[in-house]
Amino acid sequence: MTSITILNGIVPVFLLIALGYGLKKSGFLPLNVWPPIEKFAIYVLYPGFLVPAIWHANLSGFSTGPITIGVAGSVVIGAAFGFALKPFLKLSGPTFTSVFQGLIRFNSFVFVPVAASIFGPDANSLSAVAISALIPASNMISILVLARWGEPEGGTPDRTPLWFVKTLLTNPIFASCLIGLFLNFLQVPDITFAEKALNMLGEAAIPTGLILAGAGLSFGYVWRRPVLVGLVSLFKILIMPILAWSICYALGGDRMAQGIALACGAAPCAAAAYVQARHMGGDATLMAGIVALTTTLSAVTMPLLLWLFHLV
Repeated sequence: MTSITILNGIVPVFLLIALGYGLKKSGFLPLNVWPPIEKFAIYVLYPGFLVPAIWHANLSGFSTGPITIGVAGSVVIGAAFGFALKPFLKLSGPTFTSVFQGLIRFNSFVFVPVAASIFGPDANSLSAVAISALIPASNMISILVLARWGEPEGGTPDRTPLWFVKTLLTNPIFASCLIGLFLNFLQVPDITFAEKALNMLGEAAIPTGLILAGAGLSFGYVWRRPVLVGLVSLFKILIMPILAWSICYALGGDRMAQGIALACGAAPCAAAAYVQARHMGGDATLMAGIVALTTTLSAVTMPLLLWLFHLV
């Protein structure tokens, strides 16, 4: 695959991110408009992509196991690394939660269109399988860490097992994965009108999500703690993709599965991590800096890693 093909697959993604950043900075839309758009994208548009993609994914396919274990395994290893470092880091509880999220959270809005552009439409189903492993693993661990070390302004809620389950089930991306898996396992046949409606929503999800990712960037926070933000960001966009690829490769995943695992790992930290930090008492400013820097650097590191590992 030529370098032009790589650029054609990745540049449009980051152009839309840049567009979102420009729209937010220019004041083209009032600041209070962006949160409702983000909520609409996450609760309405993105399920339109995830549900049918997982519903019709071949979960018994040869590459399903390697990519699922590769992506989830990298999250578990990254989390273990974060826990192992904690005794040696002189950080407050909230700061540790944001460092931790920075290591293991992935922005699927970025890697999904990159994978589809490079590997074709068939990559969507495999990307959805990766997301169905990634979202539960990263969300469950992050919620547990925030519940333990976060310090919400309004005081710590009664974090019972029921609260934990409710928090997971009300996450729209997690719920969409569950619905898609439920339909897949029951082998529910196509419901044409419903699927067409979902697909129409799904087609709008990715570009909207990329614009929102750009609008959420806050570079001012990077310079408040540049060393900490830089180290966490480099681990996220360099070490995590190599972990995901290594596991997928060791388990015999094919070229597409390896490429998607690597792209998934190389994706920047999810903007949702900032929202979660703000709501559950994490260090929201540090989280914003990590999201901004990983998003910027991944524009270079993602294509570079795909090229170095001969996956494009």
